[in-house]
Amino acid sequence: MKKSKIIFSFNAPAVLCFALLSLGALGLSMLTGGASDRLVFSVYKSSFLHPLTYARLLCHVMGHTSFAHYVSNMALILALGPIVEERYGSFRLLLMFAVTAVVSGLFHMFLGSGALMGASGIVYMLIFLASTSGSRGGEIPLTLVAVAALYLTQEILGGLFSADNISHLSHIVGGVCGAVMGLFWH
Repeated sequence: MKKSKIIFSFNAPAVLCFALLSLGALGLSMLTGGASDRLVFSVYKSSFLHPLTYARLLCHVMGHTSFAHYVSNMALILALGPIVEERYGSFRLLLMFAVTAVVSGLFHMFLGSGALMGASGIVYMLIFLASTSGSRGGEIPLTLVAVAALYLTQEILGGLFSADNISHLSHIVGGVCGAVMGLFWH
């Protein structure tokens, strides 16, 4: 009987690089006592004349408040991301990450309060993108309708009736970005 070799494959480069960069941002935050988070890895109301405002709009999705926060986001990104990356390609997925980061960052700057950090908007984008898989032109998959009903209801109710530290707005924005990009960008 022949022994087979175990070979690891770099199956989802965009997703894996995002996870590693986010881990690096968390490590940098720990080394700087959170200064890097305030400087680059969180988004908040700030002047568009300040050059770091633009970096924050992209990089806030890589910042996390703790290792537990990082793990809760990355577990879902690492589970859903490779499926979506295989369907859309690495470059297009990174572009989707960037669009979702900027749109959720802008919504937070105009409608939110405090600082926003974390990849949960990206998680919701991936959930909605995955639920559009298998859709054909002109069709809206029933799975997307079901996911939207469940997740958006949860986030709207959570935003209205809970005083937690969760940005329900970024979850909604991420989901909407995922649904729109999934339906119109095959």
